[in-house]
Amino acid sequence: MSKRIKTKPVSDENVDALFNPKNVVLIGASDRAGSWTARVWRNLSRYGFKGPVYPVNPGREEIWDVACFKDVQSLPETPDHLVIVVPAKFVPGVLRDGARAGARSATIFTSGFDEAGTDESRKLGAELREAIAESGMAVSGPNCLGNIGAAHSLVTMPDDRAQTVARGPIAIVGQSGGLAMAMKRTLEDRGADTGYLVTSGNETGLTTADYIRFFTRDSDTKIIVCYMEAIHDREGFLGACREAKAAGKPVVVIKLGTSEDGRGAAMAHTGALAGAIEAFDAVAGAAGAIRVGTLDDVVEVVEYFLHAKLPKGTGLGAVTFSGGLRGLLLDGAERNGLKFSELSSPSQSTLEGMMGAGSAVGNPLDGGFAVLTNQDTYLKAIDLMLADPGVDLLILQEELLRNPGAERKENNLRKVEALAAKAQKPIVYVSMISYGLNDYSRTLRRDLPHLPFLHEVDKAMRALKSVITYASTPELPVTARKPTKEQLAAISEVQAIAAGATEPVALSEPASKALLSAYGIAVPPEHIVDSSDGAVSAANKIGFPVVLKAVSAKLPHKTEAGAVILDLASEDAVKAAYDTIFKNVEKAAPGLALDGILVGRQITGGLETALGISNDPEVGPIVMFGSGGVGLELYGDVAFSAPQLDAALADALISKTKAGPLIDGFRGQPAYDRTSLRQALMGLGSMAQDLMDVVEGVDVNPFVVLPGSGGGFALDGLIIIRPIKG
Repeated sequence: MSKRIKTKPVSDENVDALFNPKNVVLIGASDRAGSWTARVWRNLSRYGFKGPVYPVNPGREEIWDVACFKDVQSLPETPDHLVIVVPAKFVPGVLRDGARAGARSATIFTSGFDEAGTDESRKLGAELREAIAESGMAVSGPNCLGNIGAAHSLVTMPDDRAQTVARGPIAIVGQSGGLAMAMKRTLEDRGADTGYLVTSGNETGLTTADYIRFFTRDSDTKIIVCYMEAIHDREGFLGACREAKAAGKPVVVIKLGTSEDGRGAAMAHTGALAGAIEAFDAVAGAAGAIRVGTLDDVVEVVEYFLHAKLPKGTGLGAVTFSGGLRGLLLDGAERNGLKFSELSSPSQSTLEGMMGAGSAVGNPLDGGFAVLTNQDTYLKAIDLMLADPGVDLLILQEELLRNPGAERKENNLRKVEALAAKAQKPIVYVSMISYGLNDYSRTLRRDLPHLPFLHEVDKAMRALKSVITYASTPELPVTARKPTKEQLAAISEVQAIAAGATEPVALSEPASKALLSAYGIAVPPEHIVDSSDGAVSAANKIGFPVVLKAVSAKLPHKTEAGAVILDLASEDAVKAAYDTIFKNVEKAAPGLALDGILVGRQITGGLETALGISNDPEVGPIVMFGSGGVGLELYGDVAFSAPQLDAALADALISKTKAGPLIDGFRGQPAYDRTSLRQALMGLGSMAQDLMDVVEGVDVNPFVVLPGSGGGFALDGLIIIRPIKG
């Protein structure tokens, strides 16, 4: 019987002690050249930490020309923040000693716990988790590289390079210390200071979610940047992102997870389509996380959020004085799923009257010499574009000046700054190419607080796509799920299967369809038979044409085995198909005993789509929608959503795919029953929420949508149940 651990909650005050402690205690202090504790000691002094620093080493009485203490109990005051650099086997004991002495927080540099992957390291990891839980201390690490808290000039990082330690609006959480520092330095070069930086390491103690929640409540922090290798607390992370968004503090994330190892259920095709990143985007994106692909993208997105308000729509406008840049903007927008709005007739007419030869009037506007040489014309063009109802965000061409002498350009920037400070729509500068800043440009930048300066078109467009997606993503429905009586019975059956399983279980097609039906997903009239005469009788009851399929949970991919025969329009055809299926299955899977043959109405004349659920190990279930048939396999026409789908979110999911326009009647073709598709997606979302712990994957392919109000039907279904652990 395992021992019960008395867990103490970690208070905000204890988390605050990670960054603003009254004192710092270096446990494992060493003056060996290059030692981490020596570097931390030097950085605490170098950056002027506002508090005493106490070295602890039982083998030394003096170190670095100051008194060295044998343990935390010997200190002249209550320890507050421990920096622990001792062998892994001693760490749990050191942490407990610190807690007993009154320490509120600790940073554990030591590695050799769960990440090492040995039985001994996992045992040490469990012991450390127990010590942390019992202590109530705020603990960063283990296997980390320290923290920065600029308010108290705290630098517990061993980085020897000179750096800026200044209060600023950015907080960085990184499971990689190197990447966290790279982002900090680059942001500083762009004039943005980082008030907090934490290297979270293995997150045996505090997780990224805990840090996001703390920084959300910190008045100095405006933007939170995270580098994440794994989510350790799904609900905590999603809840923290929602809290941050509600507080108006964007959470910008770099996330690993594009490998095959991050993909879900192999038996269900949806699992191969939805990787870890797609799942993260669907679920965490809906919660408010802004995932970007590169470190450069982090910098551009942060630059935007520091200086501009959120757009209220998705329409772009631009004023340039370069035809080349105009073309690059159009190309970049298309690559990133953005669109420059068509100008209203009054805006178009007025601009045509203002512009001279060499201008290209439209959106983007290439004003040429008319805007390049005349400030009044330039500012009037900006005013007109801002006033146009289709423009929600205005892009201007320019970069920060790096030398004096360009008074006209500098005057333009200052005039536009005054406009941006009052405008109801954001104004963004975009440069032709990335460039470096110098002291002159950084000084000028401080005088332009309402203007983001984004570097290079592609980076800028990726950043704007992230911003617009964040601004336009609606909050998920929060109404608690109340399953129906039929659904509760189905849930009980599925949980019983999961409880008795030792490996993933594929439900048979009839069993899969029964579960789908419980969630309002329609299936065609069908019967299970065990003889050719029974197949004929069923076909006559259902009505021709019919389809015959083998029934076996051990044959999840029936088409490949020749176990599906379509277009059966007569009794003789049904009898022949019945015998053929048995022959084909025996050839494909010798000795496999079938549970019967399914006879179902063949649905014709509809649009094939594909629906599914994939259950990601980090963020949980997501709902998939895409084109059926070759559209799914060949073109990858698929989109994903968090499972909390209402009608509006289901419609939005449909509209993300190329199948969406077909549903609505593309180029004069008949429209299909969007209502039935919407209801099916909402039903899948409900199933995903109710059975998130036991459903590994769901494939509904094809789901055929009929024209008009003819309905929609799941023609095939495969549901994979995962075992309930422990």
